[in-house]
Amino acid sequence: MADLARRGVMLVLASPSGAGKSSISRALFEGDPNISLSVSVTTREKRSDEIDHRDYHFIDIPTFEKMRTGGELLESAEVHGNFYGTPRAHVEEKLSQGRDILFDIDFQGTLQLLESASADMVTIFILPPSIRELRKRLERRAQDSKSTIERRLRNARIEMEHFAEYDYVVINRDLQESVGKVRTILGAARLARSRYRGLPGFVRRLQKQIDAA
Repeated sequence: MADLARRGVMLVLASPSGAGKSSISRALFEGDPNISLSVSVTTREKRSDEIDHRDYHFIDIPTFEKMRTGGELLESAEVHGNFYGTPRAHVEEKLSQGRDILFDIDFQGTLQLLESASADMVTIFILPPSIRELRKRLERRAQDSKSTIERRLRNARIEMEHFAEYDYVVINRDLQESVGKVRTILGAARLARSRYRGLPGFVRRLQKQIDAA
């Protein structure tokens, strides 16, 4: 069965800021050795709890523009005045090895990925249970000013308009429950017939074994 290899899954999680996609992402890849978090490049400032090359590759705007114009990014987007992008070579390497990659990106990035890699993708949109709860989560992070929180809430209305462009929707009332739902979706995606290289040959060998019996 050595030639019955599975191509990796690009699992995309998107949500309004504060709805929980980053928390779900961390819980998912920390508990599953076959999936890793796609590390994006970004031009925004590093937060106090972030580590360069683990959470993001923090770069300047000229470097980002060079990567984008050179075709080195699978997707890129401007979010809250900052630029983000996904390095192409790393993703293809992991997928060809049968490794799954989790993308914590917004709808702009998702749409760009769908244009070039839809066959590899499964997409999930995370919704908060209420805007009141979303505001509380943003305030609990204690990372943004009041004006930034208000801007993120205004942007949430726009972002939620895109929920129908995703394969699945998870309402994040409880983190552990939401993580379980995402794991179920990923498990099903891994079993999709289209993921397996060499499957027709494997089936033919099974048939020959019947004929030879």
